[in-house]
Amino acid sequence: MRRNKRPVLWITTAVVVVAAAVGLYLFEPWRLFTTNRVDEAPPAAAAQQGGTAKELASGTFISHEHETSGSVEIHKLADGKATLRLTDLRTSDGPALHVWLSDQPVRQDGGGNLDDGQYVDLGDLKGNEGNQNYAIPAGTDLNKFSTVTIWCERFSVSFGAAELKQPA
Repeated sequence: MRRNKRPVLWITTAVVVVAAAVGLYLFEPWRLFTTNRVDEAPPAAAAQQGGTAKELASGTFISHEHETSGSVEIHKLADGKATLRLTDLRTSDGPALHVWLSDQPVRQDGGGNLDDGQYVDLGDLKGNEGNQNYAIPAGTDLNKFSTVTIWCERFSVSFGAAELKQPA
């Protein structure tokens, strides 16, 4: 007596198709090959009416889960608002990337700790390359936050982070 193997083949095919669809949705592998460049003017240019922007802190990105480079500065504008500026940013494009201020230290061996303490989400990463500005919410105590990270919310990993240092 010979068994019909067709139901097994159909079930196996259905499982593979569903697994591939879920994998494509979660990992968005095509983003490894895409670039979204953003070039915004520095915050000082926005305050040209006699005002200036004072640099409060700066740092340089190190890589964590993905190769990341560039620098970060926090400026206080003449109107009292604070802005975070990413300059010459280069990182991988990815799903659900955000810019965070974190109170956790930057580790060379990975950034899995950056969501352990307090953090402020400044919003979606506008582009994975270029120069961009992010408004820091009023009332944010910048003395509490020592790190900026490009954070992937979907996988809870840091693409790269920069330790903030006050100017001398």
